[in-house]
Amino acid sequence: MSTITLETPYSTLPELVALHARERGDHPALMQDANSLSYRELDQQADRVAAALQRDGVMPGEAIAVCAANSINYSVIFVGALRAGVVVAPLAPSSTPEGLLGMLTDSAAKLFFVDAAVRDAIISVRERIQAPLYSLDNSVGEPTYSSWLSDAKPSAVQLTPEMVFNIIYSSGTTGDPKGIVQSHGMRWSHIQRALVLDYGTDSRTLISTPLYSNTTLVSFLPTLGLGGTVVLMAKFDAARYLALAEQHKITHTMLVPVQYQRIMARDDFDNYDLSSFIMKFSTSAPFHAALKADILARWPGGLVEFYGMTEGGGSCILAAHLYPNKLSTVGMPPEGHDMRVIDEEGVELPRGEIGEVVGNSPGMMTGYLNKPTKTAEAEWYDSTGKRFIRTGDVGRFDEEGFLTLMDRKKDMIISGGFNIYPSDLEAELRQHPELQDVTVIGVQSTSWGETPVGYVVTKSGADVNAEAVLEWFNARVGKTQRLNRVIITDELPRSAIGKVLKRELRDIFQAEFGLLS
Repeated sequence: MSTITLETPYSTLPELVALHARERGDHPALMQDANSLSYRELDQQADRVAAALQRDGVMPGEAIAVCAANSINYSVIFVGALRAGVVVAPLAPSSTPEGLLGMLTDSAAKLFFVDAAVRDAIISVRERIQAPLYSLDNSVGEPTYSSWLSDAKPSAVQLTPEMVFNIIYSSGTTGDPKGIVQSHGMRWSHIQRALVLDYGTDSRTLISTPLYSNTTLVSFLPTLGLGGTVVLMAKFDAARYLALAEQHKITHTMLVPVQYQRIMARDDFDNYDLSSFIMKFSTSAPFHAALKADILARWPGGLVEFYGMTEGGGSCILAAHLYPNKLSTVGMPPEGHDMRVIDEEGVELPRGEIGEVVGNSPGMMTGYLNKPTKTAEAEWYDSTGKRFIRTGDVGRFDEEGFLTLMDRKKDMIISGGFNIYPSDLEAELRQHPELQDVTVIGVQSTSWGETPVGYVVTKSGADVNAEAVLEWFNARVGKTQRLNRVIITDELPRSAIGKVLKRELRDIFQAEFGLLS
């Protein structure tokens, strides 16, 4: 399988790493700061991980958990666990100690690998964690990852497409985190898809989003699967990112919109040589048309936006460099992806009408771990019995098949019987020359049921107050879209992958202002 094509029926990431180790063993697989690992070394280290798991009695189909910043060791244990048929549950270090305990229990993780920061953060629940802890960064306090590794040769495990690859937990921003189960077959489809996105053996991918996120894995896994080089950042910093991109002549990257925003806002952006870029990607949060246009104008290489869910279902892809007149959309479904729009009763709607987006694709989750009711709630079936995943997003398809998103269904505001889409209001707010970041939430009102409130971050040195912004905005929109008030804040709360935490803002507003009239 030296040459992987779109017609290659099936392979696995551990098999592909072994192939690259045989054919081009000295080629760098992983790089971080002054450290690097070749494919030969990655293959050998993955064997040591797989053998250690087998020695400790972790069986194929059972899980281990990892909670740490991006690192070479993190990457190695991911590949090694898969080689042993073991499921990886990557957990977010930003989770609360109780949240981590719940995810460890839910996944039934047999071992738990952490770095020093996470180890210190979970002291309050340490005694209730049943899985043995290992220090992934070899810091003191727990048995170290290096001492845990085995020097034996692991037994071969046949990895079938239906076997579980990973369990990714939802962010929990809309309730308790749910374990999203994804298969080896799904991940193989992601590696294959990367061929048409110009990934290959000469790819150099800069990873600055966390490895627990599907956003990261859809770029990280294809790079390794196709024999390229992954350059890791433990934590994103715009200046450091640009320096690494220039130094390593990066060809591919995955960034969330807020990272693009911070990079493009730097005064010295144009001083960096980014001519090596072939393709840039984005997903996970709204990506505004003006920002896309700025990137296309000033940053070499193509720009591709992915729209979809960690749960799978259908997706849309916008090749922004090919469709500069469609920057306000998230693109069209690729081949093999079936996306539709349904109303509140589950009836399919024609193009042009607004409803909930549902999708079917080869990359659908098996389900939510241990949550059959939640799995059923996330599914929709058409008249032929075909299974779709509900996205929870409201949108419409235009006549050319491009999808425009309105909002998350849960974020839509119903005020005085009118449906108000916060994204429409946010787009108007962004026109204010003194505002850097904006969001709109719906809060409870005795008169209207709900009413919209804007939270804004002003640009450095801006001379504007909330009342002036409110007056400016309300003069530009219809009566039903007027904001009840504008609140200026230093920063909008965001998840690690850039999503504005609107539920957190609603809780903050409720605590400070209570119920509005």
